[in-house]
Amino acid sequence: MLDDKARARLANEITRAHSLATGAQSFFAQVLFHETPKRFHFMGGKPVDSEQVFVHGHIRSGRTTDQKVKLLGDILGSVRQVTGLDSRYVWIYLSELPPSDMIEYGQVLPQPGAESAWLQALSEEDRAYLNRLAERAE
Repeated sequence: MLDDKARARLANEITRAHSLATGAQSFFAQVLFHETPKRFHFMGGKPVDSEQVFVHGHIRSGRTTDQKVKLLGDILGSVRQVTGLDSRYVWIYLSELPPSDMIEYGQVLPQPGAESAWLQALSEEDRAYLNRLAERAE
């Protein structure tokens, strides 16, 4: 359904939405695409005959309801803009995980709002790596 250009555009949009809603640096957003053949997708026991997009997001717990609603709405708008699909064909799920249950870049993740201090506590090499990732996302 999505070509390489559309996947890159959608990944950039989801990253933008995440950073805007949460205030976290762009490298905290990771986007993976997994296409499921139609013959493997059923709803109500029946094969799905239309294009569908599912966004499954894992976010650190501690975000406000307003932040999550903003993030969900922004992702919905981005998916619709990139794919041209009507809202009825877009499904978005956010699952919250305690930061203490997550490791990225070899480190347990910080509480929301503590990203800058977390970044500063990393080695110079790790900070440089993450800052390069952030620059590429902009």
